[in-house]
Amino acid sequence: MRVLVVTAVPVERDAVTRAFGGGTEVLALPGAELHRTGAFDVLAGGVGPAAAAASTAFALASASPAAAPSPYGLVVSAGIGGGFAPAAPLGSLVVASAIVAADLGAETPDGFAPVTALGFGRDRFTPPPALVREVASATGAAPGPVLTVSTVTGTAERAAALRAAHPGALAEAMEGFGVAEAAERAGVPVLELRAVSNAVGPRDRAAWRIGDALAALTEAFGKTAPVLEGWHRHDH
Repeated sequence: MRVLVVTAVPVERDAVTRAFGGGTEVLALPGAELHRTGAFDVLAGGVGPAAAAASTAFALASASPAAAPSPYGLVVSAGIGGGFAPAAPLGSLVVASAIVAADLGAETPDGFAPVTALGFGRDRFTPPPALVREVASATGAAPGPVLTVSTVTGTAERAAALRAAHPGALAEAMEGFGVAEAAERAGVPVLELRAVSNAVGPRDRAAWRIGDALAALTEAFGKTAPVLEGWHRHDH
C-alpha cells in the first residue's frame, strides 16, 4: 500500500521524509514536487484548505488513470499546528479522531452556524478509528478532534469560542479538511497527524517551538511508518 502524505510547506515535508532515511526520489508535478521514499510519497501542497485540497486532488489524479483505482491506500495530512492548552502542550503530538472545518459556515445573530446547519455540505471527516488508536499507541499522540481554520486564532476570545463550539478539540491547523475533501472524492481514507508548535490563542512568536515540533514530527513518522505500512483498509 502506498501512502500520500501532504504537508503545507517544504520544511514540514522534509521533517517527514527525514524519518524514512535516505534514498528519496523527487518526482515533478506541475507546480510541486513529490518526494518518494519507499511506500511514502510526501508533498508540500501549500498553506490553507483550498491549496491543500487542490494539491491533494492533483496528486491523487496524477497517480491514477481515470479508469483505475487509486494506488494510494491512505492519505495523511501532516505538519505542525497550534495546540489547545493544557491538553496539547508544546512539542506534543495529536492524531485526529475527527477533522473539523471550524469556520466553514455563516455568522448569524445567534452566533456562528456551521455549514451543515445551513442545510448543505459537511463540516467533518472521521479517520478510521482503529488506525487512530494504533497511531496514538505507537507515537504517544493524543487522539482528539483537530480543527481546520482559514484564519489562525490570534486572541484568547477566539480560542475560547472555538473550545466552546468544539468541546474536546486538541489542535488547530489550516489544511486537514482540504486534504480530507480530496481524499474522500478519490475514495481513499484520511488521517491527520500534528506536532504542536504553539498554543492556540494570542500570537506570541517568542514562545513558539517550531524546531521542537518539527523534530517531534520526524520522530512520530519514524514510529508511525510501520503502522501505516501494515494497515489495511478493512481494519476497523
